[in-house]
Amino acid sequence: MAAGLDVLGVIPARLQSTRLPRKVLRDIAGRPMLCHVYARARRSPLLTDLLVATDSDEVLAACRGHGIPAVLTSPDHPSGTDRVWEVAQARRADLYVNIQGDEPLVTRGHIAALVAPFRAEAPPQVTTLKIRLLPGEADNPNVNKVVCAADGRALYFSKYPVPYDRDGRGVVRFKHIGLYAYRPAALDAFHSLRPSLLERAEGLEQLRFLENGLTVMVVETEDPTIGVDTEEDLRAAEAALALARD
Repeated sequence: MAAGLDVLGVIPARLQSTRLPRKVLRDIAGRPMLCHVYARARRSPLLTDLLVATDSDEVLAACRGHGIPAVLTSPDHPSGTDRVWEVAQARRADLYVNIQGDEPLVTRGHIAALVAPFRAEAPPQVTTLKIRLLPGEADNPNVNKVVCAADGRALYFSKYPVPYDRDGRGVVRFKHIGLYAYRPAALDAFHSLRPSLLERAEGLEQLRFLENGLTVMVVETEDPTIGVDTEEDLRAAEAALALARD
């Protein structure tokens, strides 16, 4: 447990995802992808507890078959953050860590980076992660990008290769890793707000925080990950898991 904090890890797992339907149950090395996410997140000593939050009886049954704690949540939630919010109504904690069900390469280091800022004297409301973009990722709309202020506050998230390098001076671009940690008040605020204009335009839920004046702190990591959105991502994740040490 993180320095006296009660930290609940939640893995939102929607079955009918848009780009790769049923992806959380797709096979990777003989097990559903969701099993890999749970097993790797469970290695973190910072989590007081960890569970799956799903909208599907089939996912619930699969979790139970593999000994994974899971709860059934509303099928009407438009985002994983809303699903974490529902869990928070029944299970109070100091901090909630959102570990996406399509991130089978999540590491202890990712979770540690998310939680660390909450030990500060003035802890943030929300944290998330970034990593330097690899060659070829900038123009890929399946790779989300983030632009930050000097102090680490998120300025914008986009599927577009931001920032635009107008004069060709050379810029460092960052990929956004879709893992989050929230204080309860941030979850309550997010769920009470309507989906924002920028959120709907980009299809990125985290923009709701920014558009409504809520700060998101972004921590850089060097641990690579693959958010699985396509068949190609699935194959890449399987190959990477075969080599992973964490």
